[in-house]
Amino acid sequence: MSKNCLDCGKPIIGRIDKKFCDDQCRSNYNNKIKNKNNSFIKSVNAILLRNKRILEKLNPEGKTKTTLEKLQKAGFNFSYHTHQFVTQKGSIYTFCYDYGYLPLENNWYLLVRKVE
Repeated sequence: MSKNCLDCGKPIIGRIDKKFCDDQCRSNYNNKIKNKNNSFIKSVNAILLRNKRILEKLNPEGKTKTTLEKLQKAGFNFSYHTHQFVTQKGSIYTFCYDYGYLPLENNWYLLVRKVE
């Protein structure tokens, strides 16, 4: 009874429980499985990192104000964030990793950087 490699399909020679013909095929197969499982996570993380870079670029000093228009023009996606922080006064800061924002009046935003 002949078994075939799970990656390339060639016949396998050797141990009875062997699944791949060589290390390259084993690596290729496992990378394909990993990529299928992580593609959604990678796309979400790419959006989060882009949001962080935008906030970082618009806020080099650690605390500043900007407009909704500037954030949108830079490509900021308000649907994605890592966490929120509620102050004692009830203000809700939304963060992308260590950079965050607080919506203000008239489409203005306070940008902050969390320092630990």
